Amino acid sequence: MTNPLRFNEALLIANRAFKPLQCIAWTQEINSELNLTVVDRSNTRTLGHKRIPCSTYSDPQKLAAVIQQTRQELTRQGFDLAPWKMPD
Repeated sequence: MTNPLRFNEALLIANRAFKPLQCIAWTQEINSELNLTVVDRSNTRTLGHKRIPCSTYSDPQKLAAVIQQTRQELTRQGFDLAPWKMPD
């Protein structure tokens, strides 16, 4: 059985998943969604954005699936990302 992730854990995982690009992550207390925005290294161009509900970011497998999907989208756009895997 996998333990649910806390918000801060999900933030750290997301920040590491898009290297060498930058990931800006935040939440709005109103809806408890995790907002992820991936930007270029100069922080001048938004490359992708996801709104992830708590039920997804708190589940390690669901969070990993969203991150993998986003990484694939960025790769299709021509961005080279460092290797990444979901931490144990």
